[in-house]
Amino acid sequence: MSLGHGMEFKDYYAALGVAKGATQAEIKRAFRKLARRHHPDVNPDDLAAERRFKEVNEAHAVLSDPDKRRKYDELGANWRMYEQAGPTGGAPFSGNAFGGGWPGREAGFHTLSSEEAADIFGGGTPFSDFFQAYFSGGAPPGTDRQQVSRPGRDLEYPITLTLEEVHDGARRRLSIESGQDTRQVDVRIPPGVSDGARVRVAGKGAPGAGGGPAGDLFLRIHQAPHAAFTRRGRDLHLGVKVDVATAVLGGGVAVPKLRGPAVTLRIPAGTQGGQVFRLKGHGLPATDTHAHPGDLYAEVRVRIPEQLTDSQRRHYEALAALDAEPADVASGGS
Repeated sequence: MSLGHGMEFKDYYAALGVAKGATQAEIKRAFRKLARRHHPDVNPDDLAAERRFKEVNEAHAVLSDPDKRRKYDELGANWRMYEQAGPTGGAPFSGNAFGGGWPGREAGFHTLSSEEAADIFGGGTPFSDFFQAYFSGGAPPGTDRQQVSRPGRDLEYPITLTLEEVHDGARRRLSIESGQDTRQVDVRIPPGVSDGARVRVAGKGAPGAGGGPAGDLFLRIHQAPHAAFTRRGRDLHLGVKVDVATAVLGGGVAVPKLRGPAVTLRIPAGTQGGQVFRLKGHGLPATDTHAHPGDLYAEVRVRIPEQLTDSQRRHYEALAALDAEPADVASGGS
């Protein structure tokens, strides 16, 4: 709305894209979304984004404070009366905080002093030209016009986990450097997290400026290799050694799990090397309640004895002789 006095009324609700009856939670969500979108670190050398960023911060500074918001709503409701009266006109605001009702003043509009503006809106509020011209007549003492409320930057921190920690979940105490400060942050990594995933820790990033909210901390997960297990998603793969007799005749084989006691795998007679068996539900845990845990896949690796006793050698030689006989001789045919 153009005011005819070289000034434009600041519609803070429009600046945040919320309705006049918006709740504090809605105002906060709108502010965080817009502040991150137009943050100078995200938009370097973008003057339009910088202006928008300042508008969003100023709107949030007023609408997030119930007292300031009430007084701003009173001003907005009477703004047309002020515009018609002009900065030295009659007394459109008589009887309220913005007119002749101010202690020690005659009836009629007056521009608030710095002390009065600071008393109403708070000395730390970043004033725009709108407020300077119509409420304070100058910046309150000690107010830095460039000091605006800014959300802190998001930070990323790499973390290496063992496969056992991925299975169980993990807790870590991290030393986070932000500017000149180092602080300790306790974080929890949920079970089943993926290699390369980013785990968000809300509000643990860089602190905000001018009372702005802190950024978030993102943990970049790296999984260390495991000596026995290979991970594929939530499934685990493992090589299992099986002796020749068991592979030929069939039988039970103990298969180790990542956590807990081994499970017995029953393999059929004539199992070949490289054959894979699935043990359902013995992989990594699911990352949410609606998913299923992973499975454990055991690949048979037939174990050939490197040294034989005399008795074993005689038996293997006898088997070799049987294998060498023609099929009809071995079966007793003529």
